[in-house]
Amino acid sequence: MEHLDLTSYRCPEPLIMVKLWLRQAKTGQSLAISLSDPGSRRDIPAYLTRLGHCILSAEQTPSHLHLQFTVGEPSCC
Repeated sequence: MEHLDLTSYRCPEPLIMVKLWLRQAKTGQSLAISLSDPGSRRDIPAYLTRLGHCILSAEQTPSHLHLQFTVGEPSCC
């Protein structure tokens, strides 16, 4: 599983980086993301769900979100 540490980026950069990763990703591929920007912590999970990707886990602290998802596999949830 790949990991993107996006904690040093502010909106909209994390979403752009996730979109760029998704362009080259294949169905079934997994990614772990770390986010600190409040807007990104809200928007990225909603975006991934809207596209039909399976969110495997989401651990939230007051300052970070650690998210794991699988590309194009909503039935795995």
